[in-house]
Amino acid sequence: MSRIDAITLRQLRSLRAVVEAGSLTAAAADLGLSPPAVHGQLRTLEDLLAAPLVIRGEHGAFVATDEGRAVLAAEAQIAVALESCARRVAALQSGHTGNVSLGVVSTGKYFAPQLVADLRQALPEVEVTLRIGNRDAVIQWLASRALDLAIMGRPPRSPAVVAEPVGPHPHVLIARPGHPLAEADPAMPQDLLAETFLAREPGSGTRILMTRFLDRIGEGTPWRMVEMGTNETIKQAVIAGLGIAFISLHTVTEELRSGRLVTIRAIGLPIQRSWFMLRREDMALSPAGQRVHDHISALNGAFLPQL
Repeated sequence: MSRIDAITLRQLRSLRAVVEAGSLTAAAADLGLSPPAVHGQLRTLEDLLAAPLVIRGEHGAFVATDEGRAVLAAEAQIAVALESCARRVAALQSGHTGNVSLGVVSTGKYFAPQLVADLRQALPEVEVTLRIGNRDAVIQWLASRALDLAIMGRPPRSPAVVAEPVGPHPHVLIARPGHPLAEADPAMPQDLLAETFLAREPGSGTRILMTRFLDRIGEGTPWRMVEMGTNETIKQAVIAGLGIAFISLHTVTEELRSGRLVTIRAIGLPIQRSWFMLRREDMALSPAGQRVHDHISALNGAFLPQL
């Protein structure tokens, strides 16, 4: 009964060397071993497979039996697989291949797919997986080590991250065309505070920024807010005239360009923030992750929508 679990590469190489060289002495010279050592490897392999692998040919040279030829075919496949594996490992170590998980907050969904397409063109052997979620979801993914890199507006306090600005992130007030405040230059704080503001869920970075802005200009004056689940819903509600919204400029470039939305001019606007690329402080990037990081950094915000 054969015991293939105990077969070693050295035994397989000894078999090939003996068959190709024709003798133990020549095989030993090729392998840098002694003839008794090669004979021992060959004999152990035959014992493990419970079959003769070589016999003496007509001129005294060793030739493979049918069983030996089957083993040599397997050895050739193993050699090819190991060579492929070595190339794969080298590529992983150099960063030329690998898998990288990139998380982006939902506000970034307007530029993230194009960014990933650019990465795949620049780094075709690196597989970039894109995950889009709200701020809380991206922070949770970072906390659970499910992401290599993340892009968001305001870095979290926990988990500890290394944050690098990668481009400007302006925020504006938007309204439907023809809205009275769209003609003001600038709109007065009391007029702004009389409006209904359409906003994202608690914890949204944009909502936090909006709350700070309105509290600053209102000095405690209450204001009305209607919460909505997505930026798309907010944009459609503003177009329908249900209120105005404080929003990332990068989410409304197409609507502003087409005239379906307009910006409201006011003192202190637009509020300029930055997009940040993050990685966990306690996690070193893989070589592929480092290449993705360096490519995004080198773009210097060129991947962001332009109005």
